Amino acid sequence: MSKFAALSGMITVSFLSTYAMIRYFNKIDGKLQELEASAPGCWINLSPPFAQDELSRMADELEVPADFLTDSLDIDERSRYEKEEEGRLILLNTPLLNEDSKDNEAYYITVPIGIVLTADHVVTISAVDNPVLKIFQEGRVKHFDPADQERFVLQLFEQVVFRFLACLKKLNHKRNFIEQELYNSSKSSELKQLLRIEKSLVYFVNSLSSNELLKMKMKRTNFLNIRDDETMMDLFEDVIIDNSQALEMSNVHTNILNGTMEAYASIISNNLNFVIQRLTLITLILMVPTLIASYYGMNIKNLPLADKEAGFYYIISISIVLSLVLAWFFRRRRMF
Repeated sequence: MSKFAALSGMITVSFLSTYAMIRYFNKIDGKLQELEASAPGCWINLSPPFAQDELSRMADELEVPADFLTDSLDIDERSRYEKEEEGRLILLNTPLLNEDSKDNEAYYITVPIGIVLTADHVVTISAVDNPVLKIFQEGRVKHFDPADQERFVLQLFEQVVFRFLACLKKLNHKRNFIEQELYNSSKSSELKQLLRIEKSLVYFVNSLSSNELLKMKMKRTNFLNIRDDETMMDLFEDVIIDNSQALEMSNVHTNILNGTMEAYASIISNNLNFVIQRLTLITLILMVPTLIASYYGMNIKNLPLADKEAGFYYIISISIVLSLVLAWFFRRRRMF
């Protein structure tokens, strides 16, 4: 099953029933404010639920291909950019907390954000209520101005990287906590949690790698037309460096987690071998009195000590002594 099966089902149902939530934002008197209708230079954000006819109408209104909007809702879409005469599209993968609480699902998944640049607007669209976009809606990004399209895109890139770093930090803390739990008891539940973290890191590595290739290509082709702006190029360089650091951190966490799981697998295997060895030695020690008792249970004549009145106690004592001698021998060989 795909990692986004539940999410895909939700989106499919939404397409059939209700309409997208369209919000307009612009900076007025130095403050980000929500508008009731579209205006030149405003930021248009489309959030779920979605309807196909609503997206088609929005594409016609913005004079952009409908694929620019529908492709952004494909949760398996890779990071890329596309340019048409009517506008430009940028698809960027972002981390998202997975609401599926199953033991075999990752803690975090990645979903794309579509950024559509037209002559008068910046349009963002995502298959979910993306927390990265909420940061901009709440005005928590410094020097954010929807009318400055190129800076808006770079700031969005920057906030996505920060979101990845924050999620990586949470995953690392969770991994450390689970390791401490495993020191006390090697339960399957802790190992399943480590597997969920590993899946999350795999998604992060793939998405960060795809995002890095996207940004490098955008820089090389001057997709944002900022090559002559030194300030914007410096910001773009910083975003690329931060993305590379997040990718490196993801790879480091992945390698550490793989090593941790291999180490615990070896520890569990060694503990199992030790338990089996002890049980085998105990079986050998108990075999001595069992063997003696078997001989005396044959109901034949002339067995040693058979005619002695205290023969039973002699046999028990001999069995105990032989068992103790065998246990001492194993102990001396450090097999216990």
